[in-house]
This record gives sequence, structure tokens and C-alpha cells, in this order.
Amino acid sequence: MPHTSSRPVQSRHSMTAGVHTPRTLQRGRFEWWRGGAISTIAAQDTPDRVGPARWNPFTRIAFRFCFLYFGLYCLLYPQLLSILAGWLVAGWSSLADPSTWQTQLLQPFLQWVGRQVFGATDVPLVTTGGRDQLIFWVLLFCILVVSVVGTAVWTLLDQRHEYRRLAGWFFVFIRLCVAGEMMNYGLGKLIPTQMPAPALRTLLTPYGDFTPLDVLWNQVGVSQPYEALLGAAEVLGGILLFIPRTRIAGAILVMVDMAMVFVMDMCFGVHVRTLSGHLMLMSLLLLAPEARRLVNVLFLDRPAGVSTAPYPFHTKRSRRVAAGAQVLLGIWVSTAFIPMSIDYWREQHPPKSPVYGIWTVTGFTRDGTDVPPLTTDRTRWRKLVFDEPGWATYQRMDDSLVDVQATIAAAADRIELYDQGDTKPKPLATFTFQKEGADHLRLSGSLNGHPVTITLDRVDLSQFPLRNHRFQWVEPNDS
Repeated sequence: MPHTSSRPVQSRHSMTAGVHTPRTLQRGRFEWWRGGAISTIAAQDTPDRVGPARWNPFTRIAFRFCFLYFGLYCLLYPQLLSILAGWLVAGWSSLADPSTWQTQLLQPFLQWVGRQVFGATDVPLVTTGGRDQLIFWVLLFCILVVSVVGTAVWTLLDQRHEYRRLAGWFFVFIRLCVAGEMMNYGLGKLIPTQMPAPALRTLLTPYGDFTPLDVLWNQVGVSQPYEALLGAAEVLGGILLFIPRTRIAGAILVMVDMAMVFVMDMCFGVHVRTLSGHLMLMSLLLLAPEARRLVNVLFLDRPAGVSTAPYPFHTKRSRRVAAGAQVLLGIWVSTAFIPMSIDYWREQHPPKSPVYGIWTVTGFTRDGTDVPPLTTDRTRWRKLVFDEPGWATYQRMDDSLVDVQATIAAAADRIELYDQGDTKPKPLATFTFQKEGADHLRLSGSLNGHPVTITLDRVDLSQFPLRNHRFQWVEPNDS
């Protein structure tokens, strides 16, 4: 006897066509997770979308240009590839700067382009300089020209094909390059080495003598917790990009981070504007395939829908293997740069010398005669600063500051100072020092060929607001 039920009979057609009924929405979701072709869009006025939409001509042209431009940028611009090499970078000791090996190889060609196109007489590569040197602008010009010409030729030869598999590999490559760069810069702030605490000579420098770059560096470096938080945001963005499932959140965070960094670089004259600007553009590039979903969620109050962004791995196993490989790459990069950052931190914080501090000159005798503290006398010193190893700073009576190289032999109670000459340091002074208590110092020796005796008192560093500021929830009444 056939089974009977009081529930109304519903046809197969009504189960799949009635997109406005709750039952159909549930059915659509069920078939999607079962691997079916139906992908339900929750908005009731939006029809079902079967598979990813075909690329229009503009999308194909935009992909070709982005593939050539950003692909060449990541391959040829300094740092991006070398950072992914991780621990191998330490073995490239034969190069002055292992991150610029591509530019060193292309240097003759870039110098030729600089002379022929821009009329530059010299296009040097300063490995210790920033990334906004003329040679890097010439490199970007060459990349742009090749990308424009390559896009035009590519479009003429192939106007119909889509490149989803190639795009999948391309987006993975760009994402990993951006992730590695974010780990590099983020660790430099998370372990505060990129912007160290203001040097002692900074406390004696008038604010008007600072460049905008000095202002930014000291503003960040004066608060190491603040610098560490900036670095944590960049490191988090890199971590999220190394994990495929969190790539969208990582790209959004990196976009915000790099937008802020790019604005600061532009406004304060930091010499890595091209790098920060391109990192911002590449984070936007990573978000481009998800633009429709982001607009639905952020602006239209609709469900995001299913991602159709290209990805080169399609089976469950290949996705797991690829995700594991990308996470291991992130570990490889981070574990390589964490020890380097720690070593750099230790270099910036060596044991203090016995004469560390700011010293005020209380007595100055030259050739057996007391030298009065006249502001017109540029040979007499007002203060002497010992801070960074290998360097000292003396302040003249007119308050001008002069940096000199210094050698301090604590065991022999000996100090040697050298002027920074054009070719090699020139001897300036040789002293034997004697400490009279913790806050009094006596220097005896020669200065500019004259016998001198200088007595000094240590300055209490806590009198400077930059050195004695403490966090307080309640604002003090005397502020």
C-alpha cells in the first residue's frame, strides 16, 4: 500500500525555480556545498549566478598590464624577492646589499637609460641609501614602458582568452611578496629598531633644526610601545596574507597600514615612497577579485556570496598542501628576521661607557690660561656628549653641535676624538679622563694641538621631558 501524507506534493520544478521561497534558499545552499552548480545569492531580487562571470575586454587588458607591471616590479625591485629567501640572505655576504642584486646587475642598462632619456649625467646606486634614488625611478620607468608595450602586443595577439589559472598563480605570488615585506618592516618596529629612541644629542638640538624626517623618526621612537604596536599591525597583516583563508583580512589590514605609511612618507620626506606606494597598490590588487563581495557586505548590506577569485589549487588535498607550504614559508621568513632584529636591537643597546651622558663644561683651561665662556668663542666647548659607541658630540659656545668619532679605552682611562675628514678622520683631541664621583669628570690632554684641562659636570637627564615622561590615566594639575 503506497505511503500517503497530508503534506502537499511539490514538483521538482518548484523546488529549483522558486528562488523567493525559504525552502529554495536552503536547497540552493545544500547543492552548493555538495558541489552542485547552483550558487544562491541571498538577496531576493538577485538571480542565481552559475559559476564565475566571464572576463570582459577591460578585465582582460587590466590583468595583462597588472601581470606584467607588478610581476616585473616584484622580480626586479629591491627586497621583495630577497626577503622570501629568508635565512639564505645571510649567506650573500659577497654583496654590499644583498637586497639590491637585481639593480646591480641592471645598473649599466639603467645608467644608459638615465643618460639617454632623462639627460642625467650620473645615475649611481647607493646601497646604503633609500629606495627613491634616481636609479630606482629609472627602473620603474623601464618596467612601465615594458608593461604598456607588452600589454598592447599581448592584446593584439590574443583578444579572447581568459587566464584564470595564470591569474591564480599570479595572485599567490603577489600575496607572498607583500606578506614577506610586511613581516620585514613589521618586525623592525615590533622589536623597536627601525626608529630608535632619540639620541642624547637630540635633547640639545633646537626643534627648528630638525628635518621633517627627524621629527617623524623621533616622534615614533620616543614611545617604544607605540612603535611596537605599529609593527604588530604590519606583522599581523603579513601573517594573515601567508594563510590563504585569511588573505582578504590580511589585504585589508595591509591596505590600511600602507596607506598610512605612504602618507607619512610623502609628508615627512621618508625615502621609501615608491615602495610603500606600491605595497598599497598591490594590496588593492589582491582585493580586486573580491570587490563585488566587499561592496555587498560593506555598502549594500547583502551577503557576500561565494568567492570566484582565481586560485590555482582546486582539489581539497592540493589546497591543504598549498596552504601548508605558504604557512611554512611565512615561518621561514619570520624566523630568519626575528634573530636579525634581536641582534640589531643588541647593537643599538650596548653596555654604556663610563663617561656616558651629557656633560656641562664648568672649567676650560688652554695653554695654562682659563678660557672664559664667551658666546663669540667657537673654540671653547659648552657641553660634551657621549652616547653611541664610536661617536661623541661637542657643543660650541654658540650652541652649534659637532659630531666626531671617538675611541674610549676605559681600562686606560683614555679618550681619542677625530674630526670627520673628507677622506679619513683627522686627529682632534687626546685626553686622559678622571672621574671624581659619579657626576664629575676631568679631561687632561691636547685639543687642536694645545694642552687643555676641562672639568665637566654630568647633566641630570630626567630634567628633559622626553626622558622623564610616564604614562598617567589622570592628567596632572600642573600640565
